[in-house]
Amino acid sequence: MKLVSWNVNGLRAVLKKGFEDFFYKIDADIFCIQETKMQEGQIEDFILKGYTQYWNSALKKGYSGTAIFTKIKPKNVSYGIGIKEHDQEGRVITLEFDKFYIINIYTPNSKRELERLKYRMIWEEEIRKYLNKLSKKKPVIMCGDLNVAHEEIDLKNPKTNKRNAGFTNEEREKMTKLLKSGFIDSFRYIYPQKIAYTWWSYMGQARQKDVGWRIDYFVVSKDIKEKIKDAYIYKDIYGSDHCPVGIEIEI
Repeated sequence: MKLVSWNVNGLRAVLKKGFEDFFYKIDADIFCIQETKMQEGQIEDFILKGYTQYWNSALKKGYSGTAIFTKIKPKNVSYGIGIKEHDQEGRVITLEFDKFYIINIYTPNSKRELERLKYRMIWEEEIRKYLNKLSKKKPVIMCGDLNVAHEEIDLKNPKTNKRNAGFTNEEREKMTKLLKSGFIDSFRYIYPQKIAYTWWSYMGQARQKDVGWRIDYFVVSKDIKEKIKDAYIYKDIYGSDHCPVGIEIEI
């Protein structure tokens, strides 16, 4: 089974930059996107042949939002995590299948001056509880833009980013806590020492120079880690400030 995730930084924009070409070429069984920046139905006649669509849009138009396109019909679908405070921005979709859950997540950015770090810490705690609750029932595959570079290997310039959003000790510790609670970072499991990034600033020719961060993940329940056959970072796919990521898993 092939699973793909991509923060598209606005679906309407990326559709003009070859999104569908990549979508059909990669032929994923389940394709998750973050930062749709739209409401379902805002793109007229948006049909992805062979796929069912599930959308969770922010109440605020043109902001945040997630979607999942799947070939496989889920048993159940839920939006958000059941806590009103965290369910206003369209950041979580959960599909339940016979043997696993897939959860598409767009984690809030702590922002400049870390103005949203306090909220982010609360969010992280609730997401971990949510994932662990599901994992007691069946294995969990969580993907998305988690807005954190977990280790120094995961960004080009760790020393100069110590207190910047996405690389604070607080955010990194929450990621460590999540993994220790029963999950693995699939890319690091397959490629422990590989340097690869998934996001680049639009400033300073960062992408051309490969001055990036790895902040997009597939996080998988430990008890199915051996079912992961490979992990991918599609760094040559443009259209967004993020590139797509994926895994191949037998489940």
